[in-house]
Amino acid sequence: MDSNLRAYQNYLLKERNYSSLTIKAYLGDVEAFNQYLINQHDEVFIEAVNYSLIRSWIVFLVENNNSNVSVNRKISSLKSYYKFLLKIKAINHNPLLKHKSLKVAKKVQIPFSEKELNEVFDFNSFENDFEGVRNKLIIELFYTTGIRRAELITLNENNVDFSNKTIKVFGKRNKERIIPLLDCTLDLLKLYLIEKNQLNLREEKGLLILSKKGNKTSESFVYRLINDYFSTVSQKVKKSPHVLRHSFATHLLNNGADLNSVKEVLGHSSLSSTQIYTHSSLSELKNTYNKAHPRNKK
Repeated sequence: MDSNLRAYQNYLLKERNYSSLTIKAYLGDVEAFNQYLINQHDEVFIEAVNYSLIRSWIVFLVENNNSNVSVNRKISSLKSYYKFLLKIKAINHNPLLKHKSLKVAKKVQIPFSEKELNEVFDFNSFENDFEGVRNKLIIELFYTTGIRRAELITLNENNVDFSNKTIKVFGKRNKERIIPLLDCTLDLLKLYLIEKNQLNLREEKGLLILSKKGNKTSESFVYRLINDYFSTVSQKVKKSPHVLRHSFATHLLNNGADLNSVKEVLGHSSLSSTQIYTHSSLSELKNTYNKAHPRNKK
């Protein structure tokens, strides 16, 4: 790794507060472009390229069956690197300054219905022990707070404020937000902590959600858990923690929540990210509109 790339790595870690996985992805994309330059263009220095060379890499990626989403992510990583090089004055011009992303077909996420959620919570599929209570709590937290999977597995016990009925969450770039908790969620949290304390775990390090052996839960474990429980009540192709987050936002909007309020709870930096959830609530809006508008009664 050359000095500029190493400095970039430190910048992402210390100034942008990116996770190790995100940094690995960014560096991997930059190094992939550098390898392309070595193989196809006689080792042209990455700092000296023009847009035509980058464009040739985009064509190369597309011809090798990379999706537009994948290509856009790689170019986004490269653009971030060039912004950094400009910042440290290693280059005088960002060759990707006027680049436009490849078009990507928008996929409308289909949330779980309220009926499906109620069936999961009401169905006697949760054992009355530590793991059963923990599994129910995981689903409860996703659906009543809208947190991300990575946020859930890094929650600490001291993030929960029982007196104020809130939970502190650290999202992307370590950005902090406070989310209100429902009484049913607080009751389940108290029950879970009783079960957890009875195990006398030694390796918990303050983490809230743990395995029975006291280990930190993985993102893949949480994904499988959600998929397994919702496979019993839903025929949807995708059954994941993100669909639960999507359901949280959609159901709030369907029941009259303000878009800005949902944005803050989700931890989005802009309304455009939150507005994708309004597509799912459109059918609910149509039903309400058709029932309520006087012209439809004639």
